[in-house]
Order: sequence, then C-alpha cells, then structure tokens
Amino acid sequence: MSHSIPRSLVKDLDLFRAVPEQDLDAVLAIARPMRLVAGDPVFQQGQSAEQFFILLHGHLKVVQTTAEGEQVMVRYVIPGEVFGIAKAMRRPTYPASCMAVEESIVLAWPSSEWDHFMTGNLQFAANALQAVGQRLQDAQTRIKELSTEEVEQRVARCILRLVDSSGEKTEDGIAINFPITRQEIAEMTGTTLHTVSRLLSAWKERGMVNTGRKLVIVRKMDDLIRLAEGNLSDSANKPAARKNPV
Repeated sequence: MSHSIPRSLVKDLDLFRAVPEQDLDAVLAIARPMRLVAGDPVFQQGQSAEQFFILLHGHLKVVQTTAEGEQVMVRYVIPGEVFGIAKAMRRPTYPASCMAVEESIVLAWPSSEWDHFMTGNLQFAANALQAVGQRLQDAQTRIKELSTEEVEQRVARCILRLVDSSGEKTEDGIAINFPITRQEIAEMTGTTLHTVSRLLSAWKERGMVNTGRKLVIVRKMDDLIRLAEGNLSDSANKPAARKNPV
C-alpha cells in the first residue's frame, strides 16, 4: 500500500462509500497526488486522456473552446467529484480543459485502471455510474434552461446551484466559497457580461445579494429561489427579463 495517501482522505467520499478497506488500499496504492495553485491546468482540451481524477480539496473549472475559438465556461468541479473520465465515455481525448480556480489537491489515476476499478469492485462501479448519470442529468437540465427560461431565471438558478454545492455561511449571508467572476456566470448561463452585471447590480439594490471582486453572497435566499422558479415579479427591477440567448 502507498503510505503517502491516508485512507481517511477518501473513505468518506461518495465515490468510495462502502468500498471495502482492502480495495480502497489497492486503489490508493496507484494514485498520484497533485497540488495545484490558481491557474494551474489539470489537463487541456484535445490532450490524450491518459488519466482520470478526483478532487480532494479546492475548486476547479472546466472550460471548452468552440470551433470559432470562443472559450465557454462549462462547470465547476467540487471536492469529492470524479472528473476527466473521457475514457469512461470511450473518448481518446479530453473534450474540455480543466484548471484550478484556487489552491487545490487532486488524486490522479491512469485511465487504463478505469475498467479494472469498475469490474473489480461493484460498489465503486455503482457509485461511479451514479456520478456520471448525475453529470448527464445536470447537462440536460442546463440545455433545457438555456432553451426555455428567461435570463434572470437562469442566472438565479446558476447562483443557487453554486451556493448549494459550495455555500459558506458568513455574517453577510451565504457566500460562494471560491473565486467566481461575472464573466464565468455569463458563460454558464448563455448570456453576456453586461447582462449579468446589470442583474447583480439590480439584485444588490434590492438587498438580495452582495457582490465584490470574484465574490457573490446571497442575502435573501427566499427571494432568489422565487426568481429561479419564475415567481418573483418586479418589472421595475427586471431589465433583462426577456429571453436573451446571447
């Protein structure tokens, strides 16, 4: 067994839930730890998918470059998530790039071990398939939102998802506990930086949120939930309530 990675670091993660300790030790013996600072890449779009990963600490972002050369923010990776599983999807290369948004710790395994992991431990396989299924469901939800919901509703839903996965209570409200820019929110919701800035400014005036550089704090969760559900009408303060696909 590798003594450099304590079993306690991963045994409580959903992916390894109920995996026998002997199997967990075997998994950790071939894991390689990676320590990243903000901006460090984990992998690049188009790179050969030689490894898959689990995030132990910090936050990462997944960015895709379109055929036109435009960068699009796809999603954030939160602690406990498995990612970079291109080989599990039978893809030879990574479909997007992944980089740290703050100091982060990642465990990496050779992609050649994925099938062995899946066949060698039924509990790991069940947990991994559940994680992949959730990822696909999230992607379908976002596609539906982009095609059917008004922009204010999409932005509200996006911020609620981030708070739900990475919220931290502060004196001022519930903060997204990692650096996030308005441009990244715009890319995730299929709108523009101008629209996101306008919405956040209007919400700040109404006391719903507080914002700073790479910081969003939700102060009135109930109001944001009503916005996300399309139930809070305030036409005077809804400058971007029209559908805005760009």
